[in-house]
Amino acid sequence: MLKDKTLMITGGTGSFGNAVLDRFLKTGVKEIRIFSRDEKKQEDMRIQYKNDKIKFYIGDVRDFESINSAMTGVDFVFSAAALKQVPSCEFFPVEAVKTNILGTDNTLRAAIENGVKKVIVLSTDKAVYPINAMGMSKGLMEKVAVAKSRTVPEGGTTICCTRYGNVMASRGSVIPLFVQQIQQGLPITVTDPEMTRFMMSLDDDLNISRALGYVFIMIRDVNTAMTENTLDRESKIAVSNFLAKVDSVVDIVEKKELAASNEEVERLIAERNRLRAERNFSEADKIRDKLLQMNIITQDTKDGTTWYAGN
Repeated sequence: MLKDKTLMITGGTGSFGNAVLDRFLKTGVKEIRIFSRDEKKQEDMRIQYKNDKIKFYIGDVRDFESINSAMTGVDFVFSAAALKQVPSCEFFPVEAVKTNILGTDNTLRAAIENGVKKVIVLSTDKAVYPINAMGMSKGLMEKVAVAKSRTVPEGGTTICCTRYGNVMASRGSVIPLFVQQIQQGLPITVTDPEMTRFMMSLDDDLNISRALGYVFIMIRDVNTAMTENTLDRESKIAVSNFLAKVDSVVDIVEKKELAASNEEVERLIAERNRLRAERNFSEADKIRDKLLQMNIITQDTKDGTTWYAGN
């Protein structure tokens, strides 16, 4: 599938880029381009891998000309360049806009103009109901990807997004910090003991992105081949098994999301009822507004709300 193809990873010197390299160097890929602005990390990777398949490009996704020239001849792109640290984006939100939103727009524009087959844009769970600048910038990045995909003519570049959670032990994550604090006998700095973090290993993260990439790489050719009955028996079985696994994963994810959503709705409704009983209407109205945004309730002329069936 990737035989004799050229793959580019923007922000390729990060944890994700290194993991992608480890996986795809074992395939028949012709070339992997690492695009980033960090020459020191590029040199470290050059020394570590010593592989002629890896080509390094210094540049910044904020600069269209640099990403556009590096994109020539590329077949597939992982768009991983981003400002990912919540505090950094909070203190410098305009910088987050420049990299996460405008930088992604430059990457997608360059991919379309250079005839790239597929682009996978990496997003985050923080883009869902975002409360911080990083999540907001990633949410808008997703909007950019969706809007850009509408401008692509039929048969052109395929653009898709994948969200993932906190990658354990990745650069800047809390686990290396916790390990260091424990080793030094320092207290562990937990922001809020009641908070929920969605954690995954780097392999899990890569498997999600890789699987999504394979889906978009194969889907058009496989659909055509199965329709025209040109796949051999073993290939048909492999495709069927793969799609069955995808359906299973999607079903599990949807059930988990539904359960989490229902639990959150019940909590909000109970909290709103408590506040109304205490005649704290201003706080109760804030929860009502949130429920309105979630499409759980609609406006009514009587007591202000109408509950949907099942709620």
